[in-house]
Amino acid sequence: MSFALGVVLFAVGIGLSIALHEAGHMWTAKAFGMKVRRYFIGFGPKVFSFRRGETEYGLKWIPAGGFCDIAGMTALDPVTPEEEPRAFYRRKTWKRVVVLSAGSVMHFIIGIILLYVMAVSGLLPPIGGAYAGQVSCVPASQDPTTLAPTPCDPAQPPPAQKAGIRSGDHIVSVGGTPTPDWDAAVTVIRTHFGPTPFVIERDGKQLTLTVDVASVQRAALDAKPGEHNALAPAGAIGLAPLSTLQYGPVDAVPATFVFTGKMFEATWQGLKMFPEKVPAVWAAIGGAQDIDRPISMVGASVIGGDAAEKGQWATFLLLLAALNFFVGVFNLMPLLPLDGGHIAVNLYERVRDAVRRRLGKVAMPPVDYTRLLPLTYVVILIFGAISLLTITADIVNPIRLPQ
Repeated sequence: MSFALGVVLFAVGIGLSIALHEAGHMWTAKAFGMKVRRYFIGFGPKVFSFRRGETEYGLKWIPAGGFCDIAGMTALDPVTPEEEPRAFYRRKTWKRVVVLSAGSVMHFIIGIILLYVMAVSGLLPPIGGAYAGQVSCVPASQDPTTLAPTPCDPAQPPPAQKAGIRSGDHIVSVGGTPTPDWDAAVTVIRTHFGPTPFVIERDGKQLTLTVDVASVQRAALDAKPGEHNALAPAGAIGLAPLSTLQYGPVDAVPATFVFTGKMFEATWQGLKMFPEKVPAVWAAIGGAQDIDRPISMVGASVIGGDAAEKGQWATFLLLLAALNFFVGVFNLMPLLPLDGGHIAVNLYERVRDAVRRRLGKVAMPPVDYTRLLPLTYVVILIFGAISLLTITADIVNPIRLPQ
């Protein structure tokens, strides 16, 4: 029951994001005096609608997006004589660009708000440092193929606990080597054995603790399950990273924007790797699984349901924020029919006409979108095929959170 509720909640979150995306277009268009004919959520047959002023608002049966119908959006859009003075193409270029980018901006605002809520609620992962979390016993080895750790005695105090490291401690350096983040801390710890000085920060003060680093057998950090990985001596202290950190209302502001920057960086990296990850989607349909493969809204909702069922609300909100950042950035790609494609056309018109003015020539009419339709159809076909592929993979072999 909690899984189904989580799926529904995540789907509602996606629906609200879509509604606010289209509302961003509508609000900015109205602010600039453009005529907004219709604002609908969904596609297909109409469920209901109502008119307020000159705009018709409504809901359609297929919950796969929405649209905001602004008079004169392209040269293909006929306008009446009454609409002509308030047509989209009659406004200055910068106003048109603001309206077109407002949908993505709304996604960014949603993502930032979600991250801020996580920060003040103690659900945001730590930023810019190696923070100590839970301690546990130290397995002496691990399976070289599955990478599963060998059993260890939970009653045996781990080196981190013996040395007095507490949850929330900020590990500043290990053996004299700075540890700017958790990955750096793990890398350094693996190279040390026996008594090692750890500089930690606790309650604003720095302390030096001596940790007796255990020597264990471990695979390389980049080892992958399913391969026969060589084991080698490595240092371990039985310490996991702190999963979340709570900030005050003021401290949460810079933390939110720092984390937002990391999210944008991860989104950009994900977009660059997208083409090479598409084969993994096809493999997932055949039974193989790659947790780094692209997922659809269906797959994201399944993971959201798992997170809700397990009480992992940090994962739930972080996934919803990441989805908003991804959609916002993706939508700005300079390809029709995306908003970024329309922005590119409008900027091209602006530059083209500026050049013609310098040459003493008159401005040209708006770009003829009929000449761009073949390219638009190709983009729709490619993205449609990939969407269908990811939805199929997420139905037959969805990515699930570990038990």
